[in-house]
Amino acid sequence: MSAAADQDAPARRMWVITEDDSLFDECARAASSMDGWAASGPHRLEEVLEVPAGAGLAIVDGKLGGSGPFVAARLLSLAGAPRTVLVLPDSDDLVEPIARFCGAAGVLARGFDPTELADIAAAVERFSGQGSHPEEQADPVLPMALLEELSGQASRGAQLIEALADPETSLFNYEFLTYKLDEEFKRARRFGQPLSCVMLGFDGEADSGVLGSLASIFLQAARDTDILGRFDISSFLFLLPNTPARGAEVMAKRIRESAERLGLADVIGDRLELSVGIATFPHAKIGRADDLFRLSREAFQRAQADGSGVLHSI
Repeated sequence: MSAAADQDAPARRMWVITEDDSLFDECARAASSMDGWAASGPHRLEEVLEVPAGAGLAIVDGKLGGSGPFVAARLLSLAGAPRTVLVLPDSDDLVEPIARFCGAAGVLARGFDPTELADIAAAVERFSGQGSHPEEQADPVLPMALLEELSGQASRGAQLIEALADPETSLFNYEFLTYKLDEEFKRARRFGQPLSCVMLGFDGEADSGVLGSLASIFLQAARDTDILGRFDISSFLFLLPNTPARGAEVMAKRIRESAERLGLADVIGDRLELSVGIATFPHAKIGRADDLFRLSREAFQRAQADGSGVLHSI
């Protein structure tokens, strides 16, 4: 029976998108241990794209041919089809964030414990009928071409890092920053935690050696939970979860002092002077992630214009 013909099946249905019977068998065994769940398939992606939202889970094989599992998850998300779980040959720390870019509810490795799938299914059901989960509303920003490239790299962490990192500094690139800004803002709003956005940079251009030195300073001043990225040729954007304005200011001043001690210079030999703009949520003027970014950038531009060093937007 096709997925389209089976649309009236119980909501606790797993639509297994695979050409591998062994993966279907693995999912069927897991479903049999979960109250009221059943596996359907194997299916083709095109079939499951026709299934209405709320009808269980779409289990996507990480070895899927064609565009690959990340693009499949993205298309399922855009179509409003069942929430997606990717089952990959193996995993690493970057696979799950990429999968969530694409709207997936979770990631499993082959040979998964049925309780892992049960936990994902329970989380999806918990938020069904209550509107989207605040952390699951972000529209994925990675372009399709990059997703297709990543689809063949899921087992090679170094290549994933290269795809998400700025090549000159090894900090995160603009695409990743755009996603993380939205994700971290929604998390901060949901849990009532502060989130500081810091933009800093310099006038002119710097060579790769100076950029590398700056990146090293940034990383030494940051915590593991901070997100550090390169915004454009001469500016950087930091997202500091659970950090109030004062904490962001302390970090920014530490970075400026370290850069001054090194005596870094731009490509024409002028001393590199860092300007910093900071905005922090919660605040009455910040209702969206865009507000947080805009205010930090405006503060950064004012700091550059008047030479004030570190400037709070509000």
